[in-house]
Amino acid sequence: MRMKVENILAKNIAAAGDRADYDAACKRLLANKVILAWIMKSCVEEFRDFAVDEIAEHYIEGSPQIAQTAVNPDEVTDSQGEQIEGSKTEDSTIKEGTVTYDIRFYAVVPRTAETIKLILNVEAQSDFYPGYPIIKRGLYYCSRMISSQYGVEFTNGHYEKIRKAISIWICADPPKYRENTITRYAIQEENVVGDIAEKRENYDLITAVIVCLGNEGDDKYTGILRLLEVLLSSERKPDEKKRILQDDFNIKMTRELESEVLLMCNLSKGIEEKGIKEGIKEGIKEGIKEGILSSIQNLMESMGWSAEQAMAALKIPESERVQYVHGLKK
Repeated sequence: MRMKVENILAKNIAAAGDRADYDAACKRLLANKVILAWIMKSCVEEFRDFAVDEIAEHYIEGSPQIAQTAVNPDEVTDSQGEQIEGSKTEDSTIKEGTVTYDIRFYAVVPRTAETIKLILNVEAQSDFYPGYPIIKRGLYYCSRMISSQYGVEFTNGHYEKIRKAISIWICADPPKYRENTITRYAIQEENVVGDIAEKRENYDLITAVIVCLGNEGDDKYTGILRLLEVLLSSERKPDEKKRILQDDFNIKMTRELESEVLLMCNLSKGIEEKGIKEGIKEGIKEGIKEGILSSIQNLMESMGWSAEQAMAALKIPESERVQYVHGLKK
């Protein structure tokens, strides 16, 4: 039993390692400035009227940061700021614990009288039903990005310095009814009694956006939804991805972006091939087990033997006999 538990644990650790490599590659790809600029233009109201190149070059502040994973730590890059490695990706307090963001960065609101900065967080989410509503986690992340500003962006009672927090969730495998949709959740002013109008910037501090990808053949399969589906697809080949990104979205294939696309495609292919091999291996094991069970039953019926006698005759190891006894009882 202990050996079996260890084998399962080893298999799970290996699978988690493969998945972690793929997830890290996905985050690095999304952290490219031009990709983030596309996401901002499509999902963040403040940037919708500006060109993607303008957003990437002028309004993403510094270098956004990719979760706990360093960007190619063993390489010296000459990417000249193509990727983002900005504000810290962990928030921690003694009582609240630690939250890790996939990608987190600052952005400047274009053409405002004074410099207004936003804190943005982009998350890649493969499981749409992880046991809780994704939107609640998105709003929680926004809340943490607000509360973590105390002592950094403002102190004492200077709440006027709080920066707006935006959390964008990219769901690669949503339910059918949510495919090819973008939904925004924000604070709205509502007059219950009377008719007043507060300045929007004083309450518009939290926005969560859920981006649900889908497939071709849908009228809504355009713009950022198509871009992200192509970018994150596990089925498209690297050359096809590069062609679509260049021809349809005018995204220049830098050396760094091209290598990240290729790496993610290779990791995706590796996970798929490993899954197929594991499936075949498990199938063979099950086939052998069924064959042995059949042989035990035949000996018991033809020779009038007990299960133990039949297994002894077949030279089945003592450690494996329990599973066959259970199999005979089914």
